[in-house]
Amino acid sequence: MDGNVKAEYETELNIQECGIKEEDAEEELPHAEVIDIFQEGLAMMVQDPLLCDLPIQVTLEEINSQIALEFGQAMTVRVCKADGEVMPVVVIQNATVLDLKRAIQRYIQLKHQREGGIQHISWKYVWNTYQLSFSGEKLESDDKSLREYGIKNRDEVVFMKKLKKK
Repeated sequence: MDGNVKAEYETELNIQECGIKEEDAEEELPHAEVIDIFQEGLAMMVQDPLLCDLPIQVTLEEINSQIALEFGQAMTVRVCKADGEVMPVVVIQNATVLDLKRAIQRYIQLKHQREGGIQHISWKYVWNTYQLSFSGEKLESDDKSLREYGIKNRDEVVFMKKLKKK
């Protein structure tokens, strides 16, 4: 943890321990200023070597995923699209195919929010039109764990269009 953030946290604890109300210790700040201060603190936190891979507008879920990765409780699955884009998606170690699909959805939604892209995606259409495969094997059963398919940390899964059945 950065020294400034730690010092601010300790100061906050001291104020609370002395019985001084937070309103008395500081003036109330407008919401926009609080957001700016929070974003600055968050920017300092993501400079930490464990969190440096995260974007500036990071969510709590992304921080928790990164921490879980560091402790070996999660794994990164690289999802390759047909256009060559690779999406590094984080899922828990015992994740199912459905968990991976939901993680892909969250990844794409966050990406679109940050880039100002498409607002709504019909995921029912996406999963009826596209499929995931690993080493040539289709990941058809949502209930099956990724381990059962042999998927490990940093493995590549392909996001591809389904072939029509005749």
